[in-house]
Amino acid sequence: MNTPVQTMEREVTLFLQKYAKNSYSKYVIAPHVAAMSLKEHHLYEDLGFKNRVQMGRYMKCHFPKLAEQKPLDKLWKKFIYDSIGKVAPACFTCKDSSNCFACALAG
Repeated sequence: MNTPVQTMEREVTLFLQKYAKNSYSKYVIAPHVAAMSLKEHHLYEDLGFKNRVQMGRYMKCHFPKLAEQKPLDKLWKKFIYDSIGKVAPACFTCKDSSNCFACALAG
């Protein structure tokens, strides 16, 4: 039986896989991004990028159609979790929710 976190990781993986550019992006990158999205920092940090610009390039490379849909002022983790109708685990302890684009936990 899956835990709620395992279920969420699976949902993120499946969501990203729908937009994967190729089989590498689908079977290697999507599961990796999903696993990192469960961590407690900003997604770009947990993926090892120096900034959000690098993260954006990475996502555009592997998930170009999804990158086209993402609003410029929305963070990747927030966008992904909004897209599957969930709240990322890190959002519950984030101290920056008031600055996050349309954060459901703010206010």
